[in-house]
Amino acid sequence: MKKRDEKAVIALVVATGISSVAGQLALIREFLTQFQGNEFVIALILFNWLVLGAAGTLLAQAAAGRGLRAGSRGLAVISLLLAAIPTTLIVVIRELHAALFVQGASVGFGATLAFTFLTLLPYCLLVGFALPYALFVLRSAIYDFPGARIYICDNLGDIGGGVLFAVLLVFALRPMSALFAANLPLLAAVLFYTCGRQRRMLLYGGAVLVLGLLAAGMGAEGLFLRHVPGRLVDWRETRYGRLTVYRQEEQVTLFEDGRPLAGSQRVSLAEELIHYPLVQIDRPRRLLLIAAPGGVMTQIAKYHLERIDYVEINPDISDLQVKFGLIRRIAGLHIIHADGRAFLKHTRRRYDAVIVCLPEPSTYRLNRYFTRRFFQQVKQHLTAGGVFSFSMPGFENYLSELQRRELSVLYSTAQGIFSHLLLLPGQKIVCVCRNGSLKTDIPALLRRRHIATDYISRYFYGNLSGQRIAELNRLVTAHAPWNTDFAPRLMRLVLSRWFAKFATSPAIFFVPAAVLMALYLWFVSSCEFVLLTSGWFDMGSEILVIFAFQIIFGYIYFQIALIVTVFLAGLLPGAWVALKRERRATRGLLVAGDGLLALLAVLFVVCLKYAGDRLPAGFFLAFGFAVSMVSPAT
Repeated sequence: MKKRDEKAVIALVVATGISSVAGQLALIREFLTQFQGNEFVIALILFNWLVLGAAGTLLAQAAAGRGLRAGSRGLAVISLLLAAIPTTLIVVIRELHAALFVQGASVGFGATLAFTFLTLLPYCLLVGFALPYALFVLRSAIYDFPGARIYICDNLGDIGGGVLFAVLLVFALRPMSALFAANLPLLAAVLFYTCGRQRRMLLYGGAVLVLGLLAAGMGAEGLFLRHVPGRLVDWRETRYGRLTVYRQEEQVTLFEDGRPLAGSQRVSLAEELIHYPLVQIDRPRRLLLIAAPGGVMTQIAKYHLERIDYVEINPDISDLQVKFGLIRRIAGLHIIHADGRAFLKHTRRRYDAVIVCLPEPSTYRLNRYFTRRFFQQVKQHLTAGGVFSFSMPGFENYLSELQRRELSVLYSTAQGIFSHLLLLPGQKIVCVCRNGSLKTDIPALLRRRHIATDYISRYFYGNLSGQRIAELNRLVTAHAPWNTDFAPRLMRLVLSRWFAKFATSPAIFFVPAAVLMALYLWFVSSCEFVLLTSGWFDMGSEILVIFAFQIIFGYIYFQIALIVTVFLAGLLPGAWVALKRERRATRGLLVAGDGLLALLAVLFVVCLKYAGDRLPAGFFLAFGFAVSMVSPAT
């Protein structure tokens, strides 16, 4: 093989690494938007990616054992397919998800697992097949070409793709535009590789077709988002999720990651969320509002407050709500773009009321606002006699056992911080907390204030009888365990209700995986076992960092690219060290490496336990780099 040909193959390997990591990150973000930002989807995607990638590698080895001739044209075709599939796959994911599932509704665990596995199948198999195939091409001319070298080149490409996505593409471009930019190096490498070869015009034509496909996807991206009844009037790909706005007749609805976030025709919900807590205070002056469903500002305006701090981490959410009239600017309103917990941590303001208008804690991002730590933060910023409220899904006539346990956990978590707690059933169960008395006759309090309402004044006594309120509060128990950041019991109950709703269980995933793992361990050699445990620890640590980061900071959609890139970056020096000491490897060095990994794990857990939300983002990145560096070095 000529030196130029060797460089061309290496360039293809590096460019494939850039393309595949950018594709992986784009697909992770796409699945997050389709499955309502559920972080467990990340774990499923990484699992599917590794399993299918390993299957692709096994296919390449099996093909080589059967006499597969690895040629330059085959390598170029594989590279063109790798450039074309991610954009096509995003379209397939959006269209299939819209056809198979109800938009805005949750999807069961089994369906999520099957959907992610089957849609990723062709791309991940090809990614796993490509690297060993490139090695076979090199070894067909240079029989002793080192496998570690091509692994390092692939890792360089992975790091480059991660950095490109995390630093530039996530800020500036939408998904298909990002894939267009990330695949340009791969198309250039294909052209460089095929230059001077026979039938190159066919491959040049293929490159042009792929380039046209990428450009078409970039230009028509918005066409594949119109799956909700009504007309798509706006959409934005933000650092915190995908926002879409649909209009149907007079109804305008804002969706975030497929979940309805705010609507223009939900007057009754806005009245419940605002009046139940605010009417408890004689003369409220200052309000902190975390999230704002449509119509709440109209209700807040009736109290003529001096200051309303509306905290929203995503500036595009507040911008779209104002743009489409879901919230209106009223006197005293201050829109603050920050994480709600971070804002409370740094502000010195005190409020007469703090109202959280977030969905139920089905993800780590949302669970942060239903924990003991957050409730304590809220209390520190309430004036004497101030009110705090949040809400959970309501019920019509029957409170299930799981719902009762959820409310009991919340009640127990808030008890002791607030002396009086009141649960009011309705479209949502509104929990009002106060270190002072709480009243249940909301319409009478509103009449005394001369505050007019459409829903509460007409339907409150019929829907929220004194007997129903008393029965709901009687059903909860104050002896349930607390919900905390790192022991999210409430989130576990919500997930249990999710599994029960779809009559499924995570056992459909864990039992087959455990059986396959047991069979593998039965036949594995000691060397393979060491590689298995190191890889297990490395991937387990990556998932742990992702979840812990989401618990503390709440914006993994934005930082997932950076976290994955840091783990990839640590593999490079680790592989280099392993390559250098390959002939001097001893059992002592192996034990020392495993001991260092165990020490890092203990250090991480201790820091989480005693520092918690005081840890900076850099701590998680440094831990990820250290783990991924030590793992291959062992």
